Amino acid sequence: MTRTWSRTSRVIAGTATALAVLTACGGGGDDTASKPSGPVTITFWGWAKGSKDVVDAFNASHEDIQVKFEEIPSGNAGGYAKISNAVKAGNAPDLVSIEYAALPEFVSSGALQDIGDQFTEADRAKLLPQSVELTTLGGKSWAVPFDAAPQAFFYRKDLFAKYKIQVPATWDAFKKAAEQVKKADAKARIATFFPDDPATFEAQVWQAGAQWFKAENDTWKIDTTDPATTKVTAYWQGLLDADLVHKDASFSPEWVGSLKNDTTIGYLGASWGAGVLKGNVPEMGGKWAVAPIPTWDGKPASGMLGGTSFAVTKDSGQKAAAVTFAEWMSTTEEGVKSRIASGTSSAFPADADLRPVAKKAFDASFYGGQDIYTLFEAAGASINPNWSWGPTSGTTNTAIKDAFGKLAQGGPSIADAVKAGHDATVTELTKRGLKVEG
Repeated sequence: MTRTWSRTSRVIAGTATALAVLTACGGGGDDTASKPSGPVTITFWGWAKGSKDVVDAFNASHEDIQVKFEEIPSGNAGGYAKISNAVKAGNAPDLVSIEYAALPEFVSSGALQDIGDQFTEADRAKLLPQSVELTTLGGKSWAVPFDAAPQAFFYRKDLFAKYKIQVPATWDAFKKAAEQVKKADAKARIATFFPDDPATFEAQVWQAGAQWFKAENDTWKIDTTDPATTKVTAYWQGLLDADLVHKDASFSPEWVGSLKNDTTIGYLGASWGAGVLKGNVPEMGGKWAVAPIPTWDGKPASGMLGGTSFAVTKDSGQKAAAVTFAEWMSTTEEGVKSRIASGTSSAFPADADLRPVAKKAFDASFYGGQDIYTLFEAAGASINPNWSWGPTSGTTNTAIKDAFGKLAQGGPSIADAVKAGHDATVTELTKRGLKVEG
């Protein structure tokens, strides 16, 4: 699987003409990393759980580099707009959190520096290949991968037992379980469709084998009408039409309230969701458990929902120091432990050697002591290798999100939203002067 992923994404990543870009060509590609002479101060913007704890731990243990941290909204909730505006204004921080899906767009706009001279091949070799490939574009390294985000299904094991519902291993079984939940409690649902979060839907499409973005030579091929996408779209439209899932904004007061009053008894998320769920309903310790995400054929398969990397902005004069801090966060026992020991993060490190550290640091008592990291390990290994992100994810996701917000019985559909995302993507790529098919 790793080799397949590597071949596929390197073809895509190497298509510099199709990306049209890589205008932020800071730094060369040699592996002779120079370390900061210090003392220096760098600025870091992020939103991931435990970030402040990590910064505090780094500052306490380092004299040559100090980090000033500013918490910003999550990327699609305004964080990316804030970063983009700061870059345009020339007052961006040195280091920023960027999810894998958004990285190509920041690279294509010239917002980032190539960090290949600091984050070397030897550094990258110990990380999950999938995460490394998602941060490699045009043969250059643009960010330090922090984690992977394989999908998982979180469920109320007490209520599943009470209603005599088996944890579904397939999507067909998931629908049957959804019907059982509704029958057992007319107000309860097995999960929630998040209209504000296209990433959750895209992870499911990814899992099913879709490949929306493909670069060949100098052309971007966009395909959102493939069998996998059509299957997932029809499936979720069926669940909504039959009123088998709730429709609430992700992590909203309504969603959290439905967890607390037992009317939402499942959550289709990712590895990082274990910490988020625990943080939202800490009083429910012992009632929740984690299972592999359902699949179409019962065999292990996952997409990636989110996933964080750390990138250096184009005008930073402290690239070496910024990469040193990013690597400390991502590839050291101290960095991972300080984030997860805060109790709010269940990150699944891209560095395989640090997963035992994460497992030990995460208090799994909320999940009855379940070994959730072994489950994440298997899910990570099953991530579908045939997916890459295009350079217009912001445009794509904004169009889908806007259309998702209009979903209604007998009105706009999920298929309409996917088409809106497709059309907006083609328009934006064409506007940038790229050749497009699809």
